[in-house]
Amino acid sequence: MTTLLVPTPAETAAPAAPARRPSRVWRILGYLALAAAGAVVLLPFYWMVLSSLKGNNDVFTIPVQWITTDPVWSNYADIWSRSNMSTWLGNTVVLSAVVTMLQVLTGSFAAYGFAKIRFPGRDVLFLAYIGTLAVPWQSYMVPQFVMMTKLQLTDSLWSIVALQAFGALGVFMMKQFYETVPDELLDAARIDGMSEYGIYRRIMLPLSVPALASLTLITAVTTWNDYMGPLIYLRSPDLWTIQIGLKSFISQYNAEYALIMTGSVLSVLPIVVVFLLGQRYFVEGIATTGLKG
Repeated sequence: MTTLLVPTPAETAAPAAPARRPSRVWRILGYLALAAAGAVVLLPFYWMVLSSLKGNNDVFTIPVQWITTDPVWSNYADIWSRSNMSTWLGNTVVLSAVVTMLQVLTGSFAAYGFAKIRFPGRDVLFLAYIGTLAVPWQSYMVPQFVMMTKLQLTDSLWSIVALQAFGALGVFMMKQFYETVPDELLDAARIDGMSEYGIYRRIMLPLSVPALASLTLITAVTTWNDYMGPLIYLRSPDLWTIQIGLKSFISQYNAEYALIMTGSVLSVLPIVVVFLLGQRYFVEGIATTGLKG
């Protein structure tokens, strides 16, 4: 006996049309728009670098000379001889390195506790800690200065280190990333007898390299560009950072525009190098930090 197979409505339905892809023209237009936006953003930096290679009278010429045929490389030698640039850069590098290392260490360690360890009042404590981000620094600047004065830490690099060694933003970023790590992985490590410190050091830190890179770059840039903190606490010229030093240099040589641009290039160049070296990890960390699995 022959069985007649009748196709179902789902089988007789027409195949789904493929998703429409953006045309090549629109994609090219998008790339051109992004290139134009990038050029607009980079134009001031290009003008700053170009001005640092000009003579003092050629910086503000009209029309603007966007290409210099006779670069004045001696500006980079003159600023070292006419300012205390080596001390300013040295102090800034030390502060940025120490503060970044401490913030990454304390932020990732605290974030592991908030994300993977259950204890009474954990969520309330985390919300209270993150809530400090909404409080402007100017509101507690004076009490903070009084406290640092009583501790005899003013006019010292340790004052900046003590104030910036902990950051709620870093804890928030790392906690968001740690919550994407499956709890089953940590439970298996605990069953094998690994301590919480071992889990943090051997499992969580190797898995969180992109998030750590993002936190490192953000902290380093913030510390490097900090102006108000060093202005308040660092009064001795030998302790000035690059931002305070450039401000004093501009006040002293307010008509030396080429040298001012040269100092600005030297203050920006280290951060640009750090960003270019860690760009891949930074982008990956930003893309994954806000995801919760």
